[in-house]
Amino acid sequence: MERARWEEIQALFHEALAQAAPVREAHVRARAGTDVELASLVLGMLAADAGDDSLLDRGLAGAAEVVVGRVDQPARRQLFGPYRLLRILGEGGMGVVYLAERADLRTQAAIKILPDAWLSPARRERFRAEQRTLAQLNDPGIARLYDADMLPDGTPWFAMEYVDGLPLTEWCRARRSSMRERLRLLRTVAEAVRHAHEHAVIHRDLKPSNILVRADGVVKLLDFGIAKQLEAVDLPADQTRTGLRALTPGYAAPEQLLGGRIGVHTDVYALGVVLYELLAGRLPFELTGLSPEAAAALILRGPPGRPSLAARQMAGRAGELWSAVGASTWADLDVLCLTALHPDPARRYRSVDALIAEIDRFLAGEPLEARPDALGYRLGKFLRRHTAATVAVTLVTLVLVGLVGFYTYRLAQARNAALAEAARGARIQEFMLGLFQGGEAAVAPAESLRVVSLLEGGVRDASALDREPAVQEEMLQTLGSVFQRLGQLERADTLLARALAQRRARVPAEDPALARSLVALSQLRMAQARFAEADSLARDALARMRGAVPADHPVVAEATVTLAQVLQKRGSYPEAIQLLAALARQDAAAGTPTPEHATHLRELAQAHFYAGDYPLADTLGRAVLELDQARHGPRHPDVASDLAALGEVQLMLGHYAAAESLYTEALSITRRWYGEAHPEVAANLTRLGRALTYQKRIPEAVTALDQALAVQRRVYGPRHPQVAEALNELGNVAWTVDDYPVAEARFREALAIYRDALGEFHQFVAVALANVASVVMQRGDPRGAEPLFREALAIYDSILPPGHVNAGIGHVKLGRALLRQGRYRAAISETRAGYDILVRQTDPATSFLRAARRDLVAAFDSLGEPTAADRFRAELADTLPRPKP
Repeated sequence: MERARWEEIQALFHEALAQAAPVREAHVRARAGTDVELASLVLGMLAADAGDDSLLDRGLAGAAEVVVGRVDQPARRQLFGPYRLLRILGEGGMGVVYLAERADLRTQAAIKILPDAWLSPARRERFRAEQRTLAQLNDPGIARLYDADMLPDGTPWFAMEYVDGLPLTEWCRARRSSMRERLRLLRTVAEAVRHAHEHAVIHRDLKPSNILVRADGVVKLLDFGIAKQLEAVDLPADQTRTGLRALTPGYAAPEQLLGGRIGVHTDVYALGVVLYELLAGRLPFELTGLSPEAAAALILRGPPGRPSLAARQMAGRAGELWSAVGASTWADLDVLCLTALHPDPARRYRSVDALIAEIDRFLAGEPLEARPDALGYRLGKFLRRHTAATVAVTLVTLVLVGLVGFYTYRLAQARNAALAEAARGARIQEFMLGLFQGGEAAVAPAESLRVVSLLEGGVRDASALDREPAVQEEMLQTLGSVFQRLGQLERADTLLARALAQRRARVPAEDPALARSLVALSQLRMAQARFAEADSLARDALARMRGAVPADHPVVAEATVTLAQVLQKRGSYPEAIQLLAALARQDAAAGTPTPEHATHLRELAQAHFYAGDYPLADTLGRAVLELDQARHGPRHPDVASDLAALGEVQLMLGHYAAAESLYTEALSITRRWYGEAHPEVAANLTRLGRALTYQKRIPEAVTALDQALAVQRRVYGPRHPQVAEALNELGNVAWTVDDYPVAEARFREALAIYRDALGEFHQFVAVALANVASVVMQRGDPRGAEPLFREALAIYDSILPPGHVNAGIGHVKLGRALLRQGRYRAAISETRAGYDILVRQTDPATSFLRAARRDLVAAFDSLGEPTAADRFRAELADTLPRPKP
């Protein structure tokens, strides 16, 4: 039969299938007209398709067999380029796969052939699409494409990596793999799927038989035969029954079975099915014999049984696995698995990245994002990972307290205290209630005429209270703090300085009111980057209270926190941690936590972050976030601060997309509270710009950073550390796009500001120094860059604890300067020192760790030491950057 004739038959067959069954025959005869043979052949195909063994289940080669008999397969002895076929490995609707060998290289490959390619243009296009997909994917977890061509008769073929392994579930069963080993293997699969998604490819047929594990434990993802490009996902998953039959129902998402829209969530569901099978030893749903519609209806009816229960009911290894895993661990596994398997795509993990992050949290013993449990669950996880007495005692207390009941009680106490205070200062209460009545006024932007006019009216009212000095001072201090919160620092300075001066002249030295004024002005001086004054004021407040009030008096805690904040700004992290840890112990000993405890823990988390203890900072930060959300709800400035702090941790760990998400949420909250021209908004814009720069999203980064810089300069003036931070990030943007003159100018301007505001020995000064040195080296002067790198490292070594990430980065940068001078041994020493720090603390694929590996490869190659070079070359190959779609 001629190709044109077959394509005519095929077109009418599919056209008839689109008609209702009762009118198909009439439609075929009408379209065939006088071509009796055409009508007969198509009606025969329709009759065959209506049987139990549907024609389309057998693929188009099966259809051809009905019409013209079995078509000859390619001769097995025929050469396919340099490859000779050995034996068949498998056969499916998308082609036949053979094991082949290449004699000249003594290597093996898998050859995929599309027999009868002439039968269907659509089938040929899918085969070519699979070739294109494999060609663009380059991940160690995906079988690679080697070659592709066409036989003289038009049969297309391609050669790919041959994987001698077992399906994932069989491999785990044969090896009696532990639960954690199974999770690690699935994570590797998910990494490969993520790589595909980053190249706009949805696999759509994830199942154990397409996931092979070699004897050495290396996992390979196969068969992109029905993969779909992301740009096509706005169309129905498949517009013909042929496409629908290609999927594997037991692993298909309900939207896939119903021909709905597909996306990354479709592969997330399939990974959830594979995980369920790994955990429970069986599939979540029994779909054998069901039509796609019936299978989807069963899935949509409700979630499957928990994998923990299914595993418990299974005999053999699955039952042993169940008994070897504790109840709390199974609870996490149930949540992880069933979230991935949710029938509603919007309620699954939003991406494979999110699923990987959740698996990482499980393997690290951290709380799962998907678990809705209360703080006790999250802190229980923390306590199982950290046994340090100080933190444990502090947080155990929080675990034992019911947050909802506690805050109800606490608010009642606050109301009673407010009534008592009203008896002493009725004018203060009246003013503050009048100032912010109406609910939303409290969150109006700082530029709001209503808020500003109310505040200025309050200043006039306070100025008229000369006969009530205590009330006047309290109002002046309160107003000054509000102006500071709104970013109007000069107005705040006038009011807070006046309140302090009046109290100094009126009250005894040990009066707590005077200490509060000292603390308030210290906080303003800190915002103004006048850190020496801020330090002196906070220490003065503490000295006045020592012996005058109990150690647990609120003003002592407030002064301690303020001093710790100043110490952090000045780079004295160990002293700050010591002060805050003592407060945390005191909080725990009190027995009943107060809302201030969240503040203390927030600052402790921040101090640990700057000291380089990112895991502890992250755990404390998540606990604080839950405290603040319970107290304030999800849209409060304290919650925004918590989210931003967690974003900083993720950024330092190399998780740039996760950091961006946290920064974006924090920015949304602060914008709602303060409007656009506020320092907190600018700070979050700077953070967001940094995350976008790391992701090479330069136009977005520049927009965010330019906005931030304009606000910082307006609020703080031109010589403030916040201004320097925005300048430094704009320098990084210029560096990323190879605009080195602009990068150097930005870095040097930031360095000068940091030196003026912070002194010589501060890690921000060291960061700016290293950035300037990087530009000098990029200009071709590694010898001139070397002393700048060494100066930065000396600062890190003098103020940071051993093993800090910034020190690791500094060693890598110095190593590169030495490498470019041809001083290979010295370069290896410095680069390896940085590598050893970074490999313990950051994501393996983070840019500085990749740079360290590249430089070590170059240095060892230059010294003629290939064995050492190959180690880092292999690591580098495993962590190639994944470009974003």
